Amino acid sequence: MHWRSKLIHPGTSVSDAFRSLAPSTHRGSTILFDSVSQASDGWEQTRIGYTYGLYGTPTTLELAARIAELEGAHHTFIAPGGQAAIALIYFSFCGAGSHVLLPANAYGPNRELAHGLLRRCGIEVERYDPLIGSEISTLLRPETSLVWCESPGSITMEVQDVPAIVKAAHARQVPVALDNTYAAGVLFDAFSFGVDVSMQALTKYIGGHSDLLLGSVSVRSEEAYKRVGDTHRELGMNASPDDCTLALRGLKTLGVRLDALEKSTLAVASWLALRPEIDRVLHPAFPSCPGHDAWKRDFTGPASIFSILFKPEFSETQVNAFVDTLKFFKIGWSWGGVTSLAMAYPELTRLGERHRGRIVRLNIGLEDTADLIDDLSAAFAAIQ
Repeated sequence: MHWRSKLIHPGTSVSDAFRSLAPSTHRGSTILFDSVSQASDGWEQTRIGYTYGLYGTPTTLELAARIAELEGAHHTFIAPGGQAAIALIYFSFCGAGSHVLLPANAYGPNRELAHGLLRRCGIEVERYDPLIGSEISTLLRPETSLVWCESPGSITMEVQDVPAIVKAAHARQVPVALDNTYAAGVLFDAFSFGVDVSMQALTKYIGGHSDLLLGSVSVRSEEAYKRVGDTHRELGMNASPDDCTLALRGLKTLGVRLDALEKSTLAVASWLALRPEIDRVLHPAFPSCPGHDAWKRDFTGPASIFSILFKPEFSETQVNAFVDTLKFFKIGWSWGGVTSLAMAYPELTRLGERHRGRIVRLNIGLEDTADLIDDLSAAFAAIQ
C-alpha cells in the first residue's frame, strides 16, 4: 500500500478496552456499514443503530438519555441551543393556520420567533396572562395546536399554575409545552403534572459554566417522540459532541451547585428585601412574587435567578448606574453559571408603565455570599 493510502487506511489498531469515568467524545458525520443491505438513513438511532452523525453520536445520545432519566421523559432530543429547542417544539406541533398560546412573560427570543418567522409561516401566537390558570380554557380555539408555559417567567418571575393549565388544555386535546429551564428539569417535575413537552436551555444550569450552547426537548409520549424526531431531522438540528461532553461533565456537579446557589440566593434576596431602596423582590420563594403559592405547592426548591424592583423615587438613570457600579456582578445575558450577573431592563413595561426602568434581574453565582452583599451595598451607596 502506498504511504498516501496508509494515511487514510491505516493498518494499525489499539485496544478499545479503556474504561474511564469520563464518557468519550465521539465526533463524526459518516457512519460505516458492513454492507449495502445494512445501510439506512433513519433518525431513530437508539432503536435501529447509528446511521448518520447528524442524528447524534454516542456522546449526544448519552446526554439525551441522562436528561430523559432525570426528567422522567419517554425520550429527549438535543438541540444546538435553547432557542433552537423552542423552535423545534413550534415546528413539531404547529403548521399554517395553527393558533398558539404563549405567556406574556415568556423568554424574549421566544416572543420574537412568534412575531417574526412563525407569523410569516401563518402561525398565530397569542400572548396570555401567565397567572390565568384554568381560565385559559376561554382562550382555546378549534385551531389551537399548542399551549406554552414558562414558570417562573422570564425577568418578572410569575409562577404559573401549570397543573390547571394542563387540565384545561387536555380537555380540548391540546398539548402543553413547558420551558423548564429555571428548574433545571429537577426542581419542577413537569411530566408528573401532565406536561407533554419539556424543554431546557442546557446552556444554563446543566452546562453551569457559561461555556456552551445547547438545548433539550423531552417528550412524554410515543406520538410526541415521532413528531419531534421527524422535525429534528428535517431541520438538521445537530448539536456539537464537544458541547455535549461539557454538559455531561456539568451534570455531575448539578446537585451540589444547585444546593450552594439556593443557599446564597436566598441570603442575598432576603437582604435585598429589607433594603429601603427596594419596592419588591421578585423571587418565587418570597410571598411578594406573583404565583408564590403555586411555587410552594409544585416546586422542590428555588434556583439562582430573581429580580428586584426599585422604589418609584429612583430614576432609570440611577438604576442603570446601580448595575454599572457592581464589581462582582458582571453585566451580561444568560444565567445559571458560576459567575454572578446583573442586567437592567429600562424598556420593560410588563409590570405596568409606571415600573419602566426600575427592574433589575440578578443571577447569583458561586462567589462568597458576603462579598456579593458588600458589592450590592456599595452600589446602593453610589446612587444615593
